[in-house]
Amino acid sequence: MSGMKTTQARKPESVARPEARPGLTLAAVAVVQFMVSLDLSVVNVGLPRIGSGLGFSAVGLTWVIHAYALTFGGLLLLGGKAADRYGRKRVLLLGLGLFGLASLLGGLAQEPGHLVAARAAQGVGAAALAPAALSLLTTTFTAGRARVRAFGVWSATNAAGGALGVLIGGLLTEYAGWRWVMFVNVPMAACALALVLRGVTASPPVARAGRPDVLGAVLATAGLTLLVFGVVRTDGHAWTSPATLSTLAVSAALLAGFVVVERTTRRDPLVRPGLFAHRTVSVANAYTLLVGAVMASSFYFMSLYLQRVLGTGPALTGLEFLPFALGAVAGSVLAIKLGYRVAPRTLLFLGGLLASAGFAWFGLISPDGTYLVDVLGPSIIASVGFGLCLGPVVSIATAGVAPGETGTASALLNSSRQIGASLGLAALGTAAHDRTGHAVTTEALNDGYALGLTLGAVILAAVALLALALPRGTGPASWAEPADGAA
Repeated sequence: MSGMKTTQARKPESVARPEARPGLTLAAVAVVQFMVSLDLSVVNVGLPRIGSGLGFSAVGLTWVIHAYALTFGGLLLLGGKAADRYGRKRVLLLGLGLFGLASLLGGLAQEPGHLVAARAAQGVGAAALAPAALSLLTTTFTAGRARVRAFGVWSATNAAGGALGVLIGGLLTEYAGWRWVMFVNVPMAACALALVLRGVTASPPVARAGRPDVLGAVLATAGLTLLVFGVVRTDGHAWTSPATLSTLAVSAALLAGFVVVERTTRRDPLVRPGLFAHRTVSVANAYTLLVGAVMASSFYFMSLYLQRVLGTGPALTGLEFLPFALGAVAGSVLAIKLGYRVAPRTLLFLGGLLASAGFAWFGLISPDGTYLVDVLGPSIIASVGFGLCLGPVVSIATAGVAPGETGTASALLNSSRQIGASLGLAALGTAAHDRTGHAVTTEALNDGYALGLTLGAVILAAVALLALALPRGTGPASWAEPADGAA
């Protein structure tokens, strides 16, 4: 027997090892997603006090938001590829450590530049941990009701984090101080780190073939960063201004170069062109981009409507967003109950249609309106619609790819969401501003917000129709069970 050599095939990361703890893995991913979603909105309510506390200029204050959006959106593809190439657990731990440390330093900031740098570092950490966490969820829960339930939990924490961010940000800013909108991430990151260390098995990377595609990574990162940069600056530079047009033109050239490199490179590409041959991947990313555009603008418009038209304070405004979060959770629970019996294309259609109806109701807001009629009712309908579709769209976007590309597919979906949020907020915000003009009366402001919300309803109606582009064979099993590999 001594002369015999035993060999053991390396297990792919998609196969759970005996010591893996799926429950702890799901808890870790839920905390990560809640934290990332929370950070997209928790800072907004505290911006006025952040500005006065650190001495920001009016223009400089916007970079508290932009610094995070730029690094997060620009580095997502690189983060997803790193998770595939170097291991999901390793990248997830690295991202959590960076995110938690940056949050701590941001809370301790003494000058504007310190806080902006900390927010940029938060974005880098989020770009690493968000696709790694979603990829880990995809490969841990591979089939059956457990997969449907896991993605339902993910969608609930995703939606709740964004909506509760407004509430938590308002309460922390008013009663604890603006620094706590940064400090709040530290215990969450520490909790997620502990859960990952205890519940996630370190498996070997599944995508380590060939040399890294450095040129593709540079082109994609620079192109996406400039795209987000050009869009978020439209609050100060018109869409037709030379600054905006030149930025977007350079971004388009870089992204076109990225596509050419990915099609011709002999290295390990950042995104394999064949990935988009999956109709479910393409439709899911388009769906997510449009839903992200409308969700981001909804928080913006309703927060302004409550404070500037109805005269609600920041803490109460945050509290009045609570039904939106609860509605999203209810929709996610409903999606779990229906998910193994109803085709995902049906859930996506119904979710988009329900959210569109809620936004059409939002569009009826008036200067002398009330919270119960103009906000609470449409919030419940729209949020249930969002909750109904978020889990299925994520699951089908990652179900049809090979194990070595789940991180990339997850990063693509996160990129679509982030870019959609930036584009939607800029485009709908511009439309609302054009309607309002230079007037500052509550009637003029109301008209602008109503237009933006009505346009959101139109976009969501198109989103519902987009769900019908999924293959008719996309039945319940396609949500509950991933495909065997990529084309």
